[in-house]
Amino acid sequence: MQHDDVIWDIIGNKQFCSFKVKTKSQNFCRNEFNITGLCNRSSCPLANSQYATIREEKGQCFLYMKVIERAAFPAKMWEKVKLSKNYEKALEQIDENLIYWPRFIRHKCKQRFTKITQYLIRMRKLVLKRQRKLVPLSRKVEKREKRKEEKALIAAQLDNAIEKELLERLKQGTYGDIYNFPVHAFDRALEQQDEESESEEEEEEEDDEDVGQREFVAEEEVDESDLSDFEEMNKLKTSSDEEDQDEEAESSSAEVEEDEEEEEEMEVETEVKASRSKGKSPANGSVVRKKRAYVEIEYEQETEPASKSRTT
Repeated sequence: MQHDDVIWDIIGNKQFCSFKVKTKSQNFCRNEFNITGLCNRSSCPLANSQYATIREEKGQCFLYMKVIERAAFPAKMWEKVKLSKNYEKALEQIDENLIYWPRFIRHKCKQRFTKITQYLIRMRKLVLKRQRKLVPLSRKVEKREKRKEEKALIAAQLDNAIEKELLERLKQGTYGDIYNFPVHAFDRALEQQDEESESEEEEEEEDDEDVGQREFVAEEEVDESDLSDFEEMNKLKTSSDEEDQDEEAESSSAEVEEDEEEEEEMEVETEVKASRSKGKSPANGSVVRKKRAYVEIEYEQETEPASKSRTT
C-alpha cells in the first residue's frame, strides 16, 4: 500500500530524489505535475495520494486529478478534464471538480491557471506583432556564390567584347560572303541605333515646341540688403559732389586773391615811375606800399537731399 509520510521521509530530506534541484536559498522540483514548482511536503506530487494540478497542451488548459483509489492502476492514475477558454467558466469548473478537496490545492490550481492564461495571451500578442527573423548564413555558401558571381561577370564582359568586335568587323565587311554568321546580334545593334536616333529627334521636337510661347513672370523682389546698398551709394555720391564743390570754391578764391595782388603791384609801379619823372625820390629810399583791404568772400551752396527709395 502507498503511505505518503514514508515516501516523503525517503525522498524529502534523507535520500536522493531525481526531480529535486538544490540552491542556496531554496529547493525546487522539476516534476511536470508539481503545482507550485517548490520541493515541500504539501506540493510534492509523489508524496500526496490526493493531488490536483493544471497543465497546458498546445494552448489548451487541462485539470489533472489523482486519488488513492487509482494508485494500483498507473495507466489510469490521472483524471484529465478539459477546461473552457472562458476564464470565468474555467474557474467554475475547477470549483465543481475540487469541491471537497483541501483549500490549499484548490487555491493553487486557480493561481496556476491564471498564470498560464496570462502567458498564453502574451504569446498570441507576440505572434501577431511583426518580428525579426534571423536567418543563418554559412561562410562556405557565401564564398561559393561570390566566386560564381565574379566568374559570371568576367564571362559577360568577354561576351560583350566579342560581340562588339564581330559587329565592327561585319560593318567593315572584312569577312565578306565567305562565312555564314548569324545576323541576330547585328540586327539588334541596328535596332538600338534606330531607337537612339528616334529619341534624339523627339528631344529636338520637344525643344522646338517651346519656341514662341509667351509667359508672364512676376517681378523680382528687392531685398532690404539691396536697398541699404543703394542708400550707401547715394550717400557716397552726395559726399563726393560736396567735396568737388568745396575744391572749386577754394580754387576760385585763390584766383581772386592773385588778381588783386597783381593789380596792387601795377599801381605801385606806376607811382614809382611818376615820382622818378618829377625828380622826387622817396624819403626812406624804399617804395611805400599801400595796405590792401581785407576782402571776405562767402559762398552759398544749395544741396538737394538724396531721395531714398523705399519699398513697402
